[in-house]
Amino acid sequence: MISEAELEALSYPGAPRMVTTSVPGPRSQESLRRSLDVESMARGGGDFPLVFDQGFGVTVKDPDGNLYIDISAGVGVNSVGRCHPRVVEAIQAQSQRLMHASDISNSKRVELAATLAEVMPEGLRGNCISYFTQSGSDALEAAIKFAKRVTGRQQILAFHGAYHGVWNASNALTTGNQYRSGYGPFMPGVIHAPYPYAYRFPFDTTTKSAERIAGEYVNYLLNTRYTGADDVAAVIVEPVQGEGGYVAPAPEFLQLLRKACDESGALLVVDEVQAGAGRTGKMWAVEHSGVRPDMLTFGKGMGGDLPMAGVALRTDLARQIPPGSQPGTFAANALSAAVCLTNIALLRDPKLELLDRARQLGEETLERVRARNHPRIGEVRGRGLMIGIELVEDRDSRTPLAAEKIGRIVVESLRRGVIMVPCGRNGNVLRLMPSLTIPRAYLFSALEILLSVLDTV
Repeated sequence: MISEAELEALSYPGAPRMVTTSVPGPRSQESLRRSLDVESMARGGGDFPLVFDQGFGVTVKDPDGNLYIDISAGVGVNSVGRCHPRVVEAIQAQSQRLMHASDISNSKRVELAATLAEVMPEGLRGNCISYFTQSGSDALEAAIKFAKRVTGRQQILAFHGAYHGVWNASNALTTGNQYRSGYGPFMPGVIHAPYPYAYRFPFDTTTKSAERIAGEYVNYLLNTRYTGADDVAAVIVEPVQGEGGYVAPAPEFLQLLRKACDESGALLVVDEVQAGAGRTGKMWAVEHSGVRPDMLTFGKGMGGDLPMAGVALRTDLARQIPPGSQPGTFAANALSAAVCLTNIALLRDPKLELLDRARQLGEETLERVRARNHPRIGEVRGRGLMIGIELVEDRDSRTPLAAEKIGRIVVESLRRGVIMVPCGRNGNVLRLMPSLTIPRAYLFSALEILLSVLDTV
């Protein structure tokens, strides 16, 4: 396994280190003021009080010279850290050969598709064809379109708390109000079912687990007459729910979905845009269940410093998609493909053992947070380095911690040099999703800062 000294050399030393008395500092404030004039605030993080200027590994500098530890990994994107030397080398080499190639095959694109077939979970491994996109939203749009084409059906089943993108079809699956309010109508024919979020599950779990209830409910919808779900092309699910609160259900849930889909003829599509690329300690989160998906969407950590996303679908399904029916001019840009290949190589490198390390660090992090027994922490959950800390006003009522308090926690963490992005259906979940290359010292330093902020805020 890679040594801590080697990992520390992949980030700026001495983090966190704050040099201004306020955050954002004067230069950052000026940049934020300019941003209000020239950038749409519809973008994610439009009101986040930070400006990125430099990044290396798990550390970020703002224009004022403040040095932060980023435990958000660019919202789950930088699985191997920012500006990894091997990634930078790949960019330099490929940029002198070929970058844009339209939607026509290029050698790096073909090499990437072949490599993806090697690293897919069982059921797709060696038996898939990849369609490339630029973002996770694009990948889900394609998956929906492909599922309808190959099944001849119109409906899609998704889950409460889901985040699958923000375009028309993908946004119809996403349930967050901030993404939907005022933007409808979206694609019709979407059915939402309960996700097994045990901490806030709407049904009694005295005799059955949330996973079993949710799985059996989907089976009821798909395989019982008169439920209205008589034309379902696909069940689309996050193996670990991301924006919905970093909820990691037991393997039984996905196993029940697979069984229900097999009986009904619907396809099972797993959305691994946030949970994939080694984040949970396996290359793909679905592998924890042993379930074989029909399609898998990827993105974020697969591209890292450059945009790369797509959908891998079973070969027999892919052969049914008409040629030229889903063009994407910038998809699988040769430069992005070269970077994605490098990221995959780093994640698979037996000398680095990044996936095993993610599992170990994740287990230790869960133990440390639980041991603190903080009265504001309702539940700590997760898998690998995909950990959610749900904050409540009090444990008995489980009332979500007020948004104003969450905002204060985020800002105070920034003042102390830690970048953290909350999530959850109520916005009250602190998520730890650092790069898999984060040094132990940086991870646990950031964790202690977060917990100390809880004590004061």
